Amino acid sequence: MLLLAVAASLAVGAKPVPLDAVWHGLFHYTGSDTDVVVRDVRVPRTLLGVLAGTGLGLAGAVMQALTRNPLADPGLFGINAGAAAAVVSAVTFLGVTSPGGYVWFAFLGAALVSVVVHVLGGTRSATPVRLALAGTAVTAALNGYVFMVELSDSAALDTMRFWTVGSFAAATGDTVARVAPFAAAGALLALLLARPLDALALGEDHARALGTRPALVRAAGLLAVTLLCGAATAACGPIAFAGLMVPHLVRTFTGPGLGRLLPYTALLAPVLMLASDVVGRVVARPSEVQAGIVTALIGGPLFVHLVRHRRTAQL
Repeated sequence: MLLLAVAASLAVGAKPVPLDAVWHGLFHYTGSDTDVVVRDVRVPRTLLGVLAGTGLGLAGAVMQALTRNPLADPGLFGINAGAAAAVVSAVTFLGVTSPGGYVWFAFLGAALVSVVVHVLGGTRSATPVRLALAGTAVTAALNGYVFMVELSDSAALDTMRFWTVGSFAAATGDTVARVAPFAAAGALLALLLARPLDALALGEDHARALGTRPALVRAAGLLAVTLLCGAATAACGPIAFAGLMVPHLVRTFTGPGLGRLLPYTALLAPVLMLASDVVGRVVARPSEVQAGIVTALIGGPLFVHLVRHRRTAQL
């Protein structure tokens, strides 16, 4: 499914490109218009879709395990709000307008807010409930700040309204290269945390008996979520439902064990991202609908179906 989604992302768009032309543009680049579309436009866009999907999917699965909350998503710890606050500040007060410029501000904002939430949650004495409450409070405060700045600065509002819906349209090779190391580090850390998080799901006393240190696992999990969600959000803006819905979908055939859940989520979340991006390019030709909007339109009804499914609800 992921390979098919990648092929569709490279071939389908405002200008359809046959698969043989896609192959030519990838491996026999001559500088023709079609080669430029494939290599310089659609390859970075596809790579960013894979990166963002993997990051958001893994972040959502880790968040749900950390908080023991099946409705947790990457925005619960204030990461999206932190990125948005940093971007709107950079646009308004520093005059940054290019995606390549504010991507670092978005990542820095996400990281700082994650640290603040962890401190407010009690650091060593942090519990899932305290972390969730701290994240909710910080998110509310930062969203208020973002709305205030946007309403007082029309330039910031124009820039932010495209960033906040989530899109891969502005993807470049430079943007992908900037955030890929952070996403890769976060993905590796998330996969390594599968067994400790499974132990933590049994309760803190059982986790300690199995040799797991709950405070350290929570801190490492928060770091993984920050790297994954921060990289994805910084590159393409906040995109809803991927981190919430895909882990639930995967649980229907893997069960709750993170050893299988996380790898399958890392493969299937990019399928949702790329499919949403392709649909957005096709339904409004020659314009397009942003991937974040399509993801919400697809994800909402599908998620309702999933949570009504008896097996998923029991898990």
